[in-house]
Amino acid sequence: MLKAGTSAPDFSVRDHNGNTVSLEGFAGKKVVLWFYPKADTPGCTIEGKGFRDDYAKLTGENAVVLGVSLDNEADNKAFAEKFDFPYPLLCDVNREVALAYHAVKEPEDEYASRITYVIGEDGSILEAISQVDTNTHSGDICSRL
Repeated sequence: MLKAGTSAPDFSVRDHNGNTVSLEGFAGKKVVLWFYPKADTPGCTIEGKGFRDDYAKLTGENAVVLGVSLDNEADNKAFAEKFDFPYPLLCDVNREVALAYHAVKEPEDEYASRITYVIGEDGSILEAISQVDTNTHSGDICSRL
C-alpha cells in the first residue's frame, strides 16, 4: 500500500453516471477512497451502506466519499441505485486507479482488494487501511476525521 504522508496519485475515471471524476477536482477536501471487490456482493453492500448511512457525518467533516471497483458503469449504477448511495462509484475498468493505489497487483486481476485511503485536503495520504471490517469501517473512519 501507499504510505501515509506521500502524495496521492491523481486519476481521471468515469463514475457510475458517466461523469469524469479526478482527484484534483476535490482539492481542499478530504477524500475517502474505498476500493471494493465487486458491486452488489454481501461484503461490498454492507460496506457501501455504512458509507451511505454515515454520509452526512463525513461530508460534515469536509470529506467526500468515492467507491472504486473494477466494475463497469452499468453494474455500478445498478448497485448505487439499489442501495441509494449518495456518492460516486468509480468504474476503474482499465485498472489504472487500482494499480496506482495498489488495490490490484497486476492489470489482469479480476477484483480489487478491499482497502481504503483517506486523503487530506492537500492531496497527501493521511491513512492507508489494509484491514477492513465491513460492518464498522465507515464509523471507524468517521471517528478519526
